[in-house]
Amino acid sequence: MGKITILKTPIKAVLFDLDDTLWPITPVIEQAEKVLHEWLLKHAPAVAERYSINLLRSRRQELMQIEPRYQIDLWGLRHKTLSDAFHQVGADVALVDHAMGVFSNARNAVTPFADVLPGLAKLNTRLAVGSISNGFADLQAIGIAHHFQTSIAAHRFGRAKPDPQIFHAACAALDIPPQQAVYVGDDLMLDVQGAQNAGMHGVWMNRFERRLPEQCRPDAVCTTLYELDHWLINAMGA
Repeated sequence: MGKITILKTPIKAVLFDLDDTLWPITPVIEQAEKVLHEWLLKHAPAVAERYSINLLRSRRQELMQIEPRYQIDLWGLRHKTLSDAFHQVGADVALVDHAMGVFSNARNAVTPFADVLPGLAKLNTRLAVGSISNGFADLQAIGIAHHFQTSIAAHRFGRAKPDPQIFHAACAALDIPPQQAVYVGDDLMLDVQGAQNAGMHGVWMNRFERRLPEQCRPDAVCTTLYELDHWLINAMGA
């Protein structure tokens, strides 16, 4: 973790990003897309035959460029892309919601890193805990919603990280000023700098041994929630 800096204000809350911070997301998305494609082969074969996983991915990227609003609504982006594919081949668009349900169920089949559940339980004994995500993971479906006093998703809030408003909304929900909150995430721009620009402390969760660019100045760098807890205790002079 490097040098410990004593914080000038007491920390009363810690908030988390979700994907690649509390669980690895790339293999989950890849598996969810396979599950969806297999479902399409059975229930909408014309769509599956015309649109491969890679082609649907390309369509999403194109649509995001044309309509930037989808950058904060990844669920809507996938729904729109699927709807367009169904329309193109003349398939029953009434099946799109069902298809999205299949994808969402598989997308929520995440496996938290080994430190996450005990780490969250320990943090909850002395701090308010929340989450802010640009994705659409369902904490209730995943089975960890009870660890969080507030959870804000960009597609519901209408703003996404690094916009300060989404960070401020989470702090307000916990009735804690930003300077008394820590935000932990894997993305240096969206999570760390976004939180710092909103007046919070930004901690980089570096699960994958990435190199820290010289221009980035997170308040701490951690690889597990155990390290985060250690930093919090020492940084507060406890």
